[in-house]
Amino acid sequence: MNETMVCAVGNVATQPVYRESASGPSARFRLAVTSRYWDREKNAWADGHTNFFTVWANRQLASNAAASLSVGDPVVVQGRLKVRTDVREGQSRTSADIDAVAIGHDLARGTAAFRRANATANTGEAEAPVTPPRPEPAWETPEADTEIAASRPRPEHAAVT
Repeated sequence: MNETMVCAVGNVATQPVYRESASGPSARFRLAVTSRYWDREKNAWADGHTNFFTVWANRQLASNAAASLSVGDPVVVQGRLKVRTDVREGQSRTSADIDAVAIGHDLARGTAAFRRANATANTGEAEAPVTPPRPEPAWETPEADTEIAASRPRPEHAAVT
């Protein structure tokens, strides 16, 4: 199937609207994507044209987007581009929609704390226990290298110096 897949980086422009229907949950919001360019005369970055897209999410993505996104959040949206033309009040209007496959916060512009959605809520299965995080090894200290090397078993054929 031929589809136009896009990846748009921008900001949430409207609060997501969440709806439950017979076909399942859906959510939509407007995404503002503004180009940036280097203005040589001002010797500074400047904003260019802003494009607006209506982003549509379905099923679990809709629920998660509605619970996670707020106006102004920087996001990355991947999905199918749908360009529509219709006539309203005698005027032809064109709109661009993105049928989202994935939506996430843009970590180049901030931090996020991920919480896994309860994927087993609809299946009735028991949720898997959460594994506690393991401490990160001290990669940059010489003592850590010595401790790691000392804890490794040596092959019997290795020469001892």
